[in-house]
Amino acid sequence: MIDFQDPAFVLDPYPQLKELRQLGKPVWHEGLEMWLAARHSDANAVLRTKTLGRIFTPKSPESEWGEFNWLHADSILDSEPPKHTRLRSLVGKAFSRSRIDALRPDIERIANSLLDDAQLKLDSTGSFDLIAEYAEPLPVKVIATLLGFPDKDEHLLRPWSQAIVKMYEVNPSLEVQSEAKRAAHEFAEYVRSLMTDRKATPGEDLISELASVEEAGEKLNAQELIATCVLLLNAGHEASVNGFGNGIVAALERKDQLELLRRDPRGITNTAVEEFLRFDAPLHLFERTATADTEIGGITVLAGQKIASLIGSANRDETIFNDADEMDLTREQNPHIGFGAGIHFCIGAPLARLELSASLPLLFERMPNLELKSTPTRRPTFVLRGYEKIEVVGSK
Repeated sequence: MIDFQDPAFVLDPYPQLKELRQLGKPVWHEGLEMWLAARHSDANAVLRTKTLGRIFTPKSPESEWGEFNWLHADSILDSEPPKHTRLRSLVGKAFSRSRIDALRPDIERIANSLLDDAQLKLDSTGSFDLIAEYAEPLPVKVIATLLGFPDKDEHLLRPWSQAIVKMYEVNPSLEVQSEAKRAAHEFAEYVRSLMTDRKATPGEDLISELASVEEAGEKLNAQELIATCVLLLNAGHEASVNGFGNGIVAALERKDQLELLRRDPRGITNTAVEEFLRFDAPLHLFERTATADTEIGGITVLAGQKIASLIGSANRDETIFNDADEMDLTREQNPHIGFGAGIHFCIGAPLARLELSASLPLLFERMPNLELKSTPTRRPTFVLRGYEKIEVVGSK
């Protein structure tokens, strides 16, 4: 059975995930004590079946894990109806598609400014880090702008987020747990202070709107508002950073795909973005808990048992995708589940797609001769799959 902490597996999980799919049904993993759904049909069903819930189990002792626990228990991601329905409806009113679409000029401005700085570094040193200089700061700056975080505090956000999301990996170490507790406390208190200020002096930012939004007499309470802001930052940029990084490395490693981006980056942007998200998924595992005995793909998940949707595996399912292990930036039929499905379909998906569709063509319009300088450095994680460093070179 798969060892999810094996460095060789983390580096390239796809051969072993393919073997899981070939078993033809979900399989039980003793180490994780959960079922694994590797085929597209099964992974998709896990995400859509109503008797499989996203049930957060509080960590103990409560005195140590207080903020971490309620940041999850009071978020859209880790709640089920009717609470999930109420939260998503309220957040959706503030985090609307029109608000997201209106961000394109800001996103392009931020992307161009980052590319200005990257070009200066490229000119002076001969290379730059595509993650540190472009893919990572862009979504952080966008979500910070959306929420109304002061520019001077942007440097705090990514470390807090990374410390929290490392808890989603298999068997996090004691050091990771300690950092997550600290980050949850500091992040929660920071957002609480902003929330207090915005309630007294509302602005045009999302925190102000979340504080005032109401439906059928219901509003977000303080913990729900803070949890929502933290979730929007964590989920709102992790998918963009990892989706961009994973996709760009795969494209840079394949001459035919790289040529497509160099020749007509805007013409293939929409299909390229979806293929980035399919080919090397930024999120690989999303677990659910059975609230009643549930049949999935020929097996029964007993009430109380967990089953994981293996999203990255589903997106390589050869029964769904032609040439599933090949990158095709012009792929038209692409029913990937990179943003999930069902009631927990990622609320930030439109923003992530907008960021990717804006930043990708700008990169190749301004730096068409971009190439890898060295082997990119992978993050040593499976659930949230991405790169720590991507050194690139290239002239105008």
